[in-house]
Amino acid sequence: MGEEQFDVVIIGAGFGGIGAAIQAKRLGYDNILIVDREDDLGGTWHVNRYPGLAVDQPATTYSYWFEPNPRWTRLFPAGAEMKSYAEHVADKYDVRRHMRFNACVEGAQWDEDAKVWRVALAGGQAISTQFLIVATGFLCQPKTPDIPGIDSFAGRIIHTAKWDEAYSFQGRSAAVIGTGSTGIQVIPELAKEVSELAVYQRTPIWVMPKSDIRFPRIAQRLFAKVPLTQRALRFGTDTFMDLANVITMWNYRYIKVANRAITAGSRIQRRLAVRDKKLSRKLKPEYDFGCKRPSISNSYYRTFTKPNVHLETNGIERIEPDGIVACDGTKRKIDALVLATGYDVWESNLPAIEVIGREGRNLGKWWREAGFQAYEGISVPHFPNFLTMASPYAWVGLSWFNTVEYQMRHMSRLFGSLQSSGATTFEVTEEANARFLEDVTKRLDNSVFRLGNCATSRSYWFSPSGEPALFRPTSVRNAVRAQDRFPLSDYAIS
Repeated sequence: MGEEQFDVVIIGAGFGGIGAAIQAKRLGYDNILIVDREDDLGGTWHVNRYPGLAVDQPATTYSYWFEPNPRWTRLFPAGAEMKSYAEHVADKYDVRRHMRFNACVEGAQWDEDAKVWRVALAGGQAISTQFLIVATGFLCQPKTPDIPGIDSFAGRIIHTAKWDEAYSFQGRSAAVIGTGSTGIQVIPELAKEVSELAVYQRTPIWVMPKSDIRFPRIAQRLFAKVPLTQRALRFGTDTFMDLANVITMWNYRYIKVANRAITAGSRIQRRLAVRDKKLSRKLKPEYDFGCKRPSISNSYYRTFTKPNVHLETNGIERIEPDGIVACDGTKRKIDALVLATGYDVWESNLPAIEVIGREGRNLGKWWREAGFQAYEGISVPHFPNFLTMASPYAWVGLSWFNTVEYQMRHMSRLFGSLQSSGATTFEVTEEANARFLEDVTKRLDNSVFRLGNCATSRSYWFSPSGEPALFRPTSVRNAVRAQDRFPLSDYAIS
């Protein structure tokens, strides 16, 4: 089979890949290929199907600004609605026809002589492309805990990212490992089915009240007929989310009182729901708000007051064929083990594939040796015609769509310059990359990551070397404005 040739190859068919494809088509490219290892589009919203799955940010903000959805049934909709939204956008903007599923990318290498990327797919298939965009997201590699004996467990083990919808928990005894943003959604749902549920908590999570609103049919019709009404609601949720992020995380040095106020609200909610003081203390985080991803729920804390739910905080010594032995020697026999242990963000995800750039530079190795970095959170020196969406210092705000859309603006300006000059390649300069890294590093000096108490958070927001390198420490407005102002001379265009 001969090598297929494309103008643009995008790895990942989630919301990042869909956004990149839409922008590429706006720029006039049609010879596009979007590859994804799964069997359908949607990324994490296709893969995750566990009970209780829902958006933990207002859907008016957690969606494309250019494609509002008047059909949301509530402010924090279930995962199935996000999957339907992804399908709607892909069809409306005609990007589904460019997608190829069940296609696993093994690696990509820049061919300096031909000025193209050689992309290797599993099974020996090879493709080449002028431009390569990696849109695999931060949460694409499920993490299995390294616990002695886990392979010996004779019952059913289910990771939340690989949910078995055919398995019935009804009347069984089960355990959940993990109390992060996934755990707080799945635990209340499992507690309704199982006879006994043990929750193994390593690190408590800050949980805020969930101010959910149901949108009746009349509201949905109003949003559709008078789009300005939904725009007004979005302005409110956008402003609130961005302001909360900037105040509590990026301006911690100056506005600690706001951070303290939020944690006070979470404490009040916990104490009202859990009257047992000993149990309440076990659920209390010892780190500052913002060090670790918080979440929202009105049922999580109450779940631990049920007689069939048991909170275990002594750690796990080992897993045996019929149960879990805690570090204090106690053992719980279980039928099923649920792993709500999240994703491996750093070791196998940044980057998610092997990428070899100019002069043989290995992206993953370089990041680990020189520090995680990416100019404007999207491009890297020594990697021509290459953009990476889930990259260091890319994530702005709390909605992933904020990141995707500012990167789409970056694409528009960069590719527009390329086309107007008749050039074929771009590469960010070392100087521009160093300047951006210096700027974000300096901004972090005022953040909760630098000044707060994050030692016990065990947050995936920190790299193994302790760098808080996922977030762009600015407001969303600042990030968007920067895409209209970055000097085009920051790129070597030839």
